[in-house]
Amino acid sequence: MKNKTGVLLINLGTPDSPSVGDVRSYLSQFLNDPRVIDIPWLLRKILVNLIIVPFRAPKSAKIYKKLWTSNGSPLLYYSTRVKDLLQKDLGASYEVFLAMRYKNPSIPNVLEEMRKRNFARIIVIPLFPQYASASTGSAHEEVMRVLSKWWVIPDVSFVSQYYDHPVFIQSVVERGRKYDHSEYDHVLFSYHGLPERQVDKVYDEGACADHNCEHEITEENKFCYKATCYATTRFIASALNISSEKYTVCFQSRLDEKWLKPFSDKIVEECAKKGMKKILVFSPAFTADCLETIIEIGDEYQHIFHSHGGEKVQLVESLNDHPLWIRCLKEIVLNH
Repeated sequence: MKNKTGVLLINLGTPDSPSVGDVRSYLSQFLNDPRVIDIPWLLRKILVNLIIVPFRAPKSAKIYKKLWTSNGSPLLYYSTRVKDLLQKDLGASYEVFLAMRYKNPSIPNVLEEMRKRNFARIIVIPLFPQYASASTGSAHEEVMRVLSKWWVIPDVSFVSQYYDHPVFIQSVVERGRKYDHSEYDHVLFSYHGLPERQVDKVYDEGACADHNCEHEITEENKFCYKATCYATTRFIASALNISSEKYTVCFQSRLDEKWLKPFSDKIVEECAKKGMKKILVFSPAFTADCLETIIEIGDEYQHIFHSHGGEKVQLVESLNDHPLWIRCLKEIVLNH
């Protein structure tokens, strides 16, 4: 009998509900991750547990209530859809599982299910196209932590990034073709932000700023999040014939001024002040719509744009359960 291969998809996570208690629990687990807030342990504990979480949880709970649908969390709903559709496409030789890095379904619980299946091989695919230590790196580390306690460890393959996979690019392009680009004054490619020090840590020598990350991928910067975000944009813009002067790469969700620039909200404001009336926003770091796309871009940026004279911020939907996204994941699995 042929041995099955287990496939583990991992997304970031979501509160179990939009209640203050569940949001507090989610934020606590998320922000206490040393790969997310990479400062000394004691300082992180004080900052997260005594300052950020107590004050942020009630405000975030209100936002999550706006995000929640009859299907619950959009991120969990679409991630589950992707798991089910990928299982259907891969067939009986594979068994596909879904875990969240933070909260449920948890990586330890899902891996325990997988351990009992006694797979000969496991393929781990975080649903983050561009590598970052705070996302893909954290997911891989947690999987390795759990696997290290198994008595029998099968062959394990980790997928680090796939921002340049032709079908991934094609799937984003297909989402973008829904909109007539001639109707928009400018296009933004908005990626989740990171502290500048985190991309600097990619390099043994120098900093991100020394490596021309806005314009090329090299052996030195191939795992630099900033470099791969810019490369993702070039692929998409080229396929959609969007000229370089018509778009801006920017970074959202910052916690302070020492994060990757330019900041998305500031670019939105600048576009409005320049007299632009309609802008189109891609979010190619997010494969499922979530708080950062639906609320931050679709709601908060719309408010900023309108308050400075603009009219419409149009969000290009994330890949969600698009057939090409499923095909991309299938090809990744088969190639591993």
